[in-house]
Amino acid sequence: MGYACPVCADPQADAVHLANHLAFTALARGGDHEDWLDETVPEWESLDEETLADALRDHADEMEYPQVFEDTTGQHDHGEGRDGTGGGQGGDVPDAMLEQARAQLDDAEVADAEDVLAEARELTAKRREDADDSETE
Repeated sequence: MGYACPVCADPQADAVHLANHLAFTALARGGDHEDWLDETVPEWESLDEETLADALRDHADEMEYPQVFEDTTGQHDHGEGRDGTGGGQGGDVPDAMLEQARAQLDDAEVADAEDVLAEARELTAKRREDADDSETE
């Protein structure tokens, strides 16, 4: 079971994917996604993805989300490296999510998509670091 984005109705696999979709789109494009997050979860920018996901579960409609497994797609090549120079980019961020984000950025005519992606990676790393710090306390 997945969730529909409450702003654009894009299907997301689970609440964590929904949280990442909303936060990334809000950071990259602002607009309706940012406005919705500001109204619904005012502290969203300071939350890690799990905490944001928990806050969003009550605000998004559940929907069927088809599961596609790698062994059924015929695509196993993940590129040369995970450093931004090969086929895969962004560490543990799935390539398909990055491609979707790039497409959204291109549609929004953002002048320098790579800067936005770099900022998103930094914010994700900070959220993870903050989450790790809170777990050790």
